[in-house]
Amino acid sequence: MKNTFQLYHKSSYILEDIENNSIDALITDPPYGISYQGNYWDKDLPDRKVWEQGFEKLKSGSFGLVFSSIRLMHRLMVDLEDSGFLIKDVLFWAYLNGMPKSRNVGLSIDKELGVESEKIGEYKYVQGYKKEGAESYKASKKEKLAPSSELGKKYDGAGLGIKPSYEPIILIQKPLEKGLNVAQNIIKYGTGALNFEETRIPYKEGESKVGHNPHEKGRVPANIIRTEPFEDGYDKFFLVPKVRQHKDDFNFHPTLKPVELMQHLVKLITFEGQTVLDTFMGSGSTGVACMELKRKFVGYELDENYIEIAKRRIETSISTPKLF
Repeated sequence: MKNTFQLYHKSSYILEDIENNSIDALITDPPYGISYQGNYWDKDLPDRKVWEQGFEKLKSGSFGLVFSSIRLMHRLMVDLEDSGFLIKDVLFWAYLNGMPKSRNVGLSIDKELGVESEKIGEYKYVQGYKKEGAESYKASKKEKLAPSSELGKKYDGAGLGIKPSYEPIILIQKPLEKGLNVAQNIIKYGTGALNFEETRIPYKEGESKVGHNPHEKGRVPANIIRTEPFEDGYDKFFLVPKVRQHKDDFNFHPTLKPVELMQHLVKLITFEGQTVLDTFMGSGSTGVACMELKRKFVGYELDENYIEIAKRRIETSISTPKLF
């Protein structure tokens, strides 16, 4: 199949470029509404009409995967349901390197009371990552403080938020055409079932097959995707690491998703030759995954810089597969 993609530098609130009932799947990472890193595009959740538009463009029985934040996932799910979608599940992308948004409350109490906190030393603050053994990070020294006031000492080390260790991905589905069962819907539209054969979790070497009816290719994919092995006796979750910001020298999108993750999601809800719509494309990781998996891709993005990055990444993935 020839790799095909269409990128639109415009709002996805009016999908006038796409015919109704023509798209096989929706995969997108919309604004979370939490003002992530102060970015202008993340100040609010998307207007519900973007989901209403997407609903019209999808074929009956089509699945969708929508990234969300823990804090506002419930509101996004209501918007999706009110737009006509069925909530089928929530996938958890579990990772270990989330950063808690917190502070030492004891130090805040000192400041509020006008008391100078005690300086007890220094620590090295590291930002960045190591790449192929090279030091690609910045390190700076910061003062280490301890509360001085009695109340501050009582609340020394208390915080405001626990460490985030997962990101929710909402699995949705457009209902089957009225009067059709799953088999009939697939015959008519090619949609209505998840693609387990491409996403099974393979058995470890030497491991005996498990389950009441074990499959040769492995276990059915679970609704947990993790970045590190879980020591639970045997492996039953898909493994994909988080991606570091600025890993690609030209890709500076602050919420960049790993292509390996997007490949897993694309394979889960589509079959080869089908078309994926991304209404908030960002720097194009979903498009790259689609090209490498012989799917078609339609992406929308308002930011001119990101759409240029996406175009470059997708074109490169076609000419040099597996580079990203």
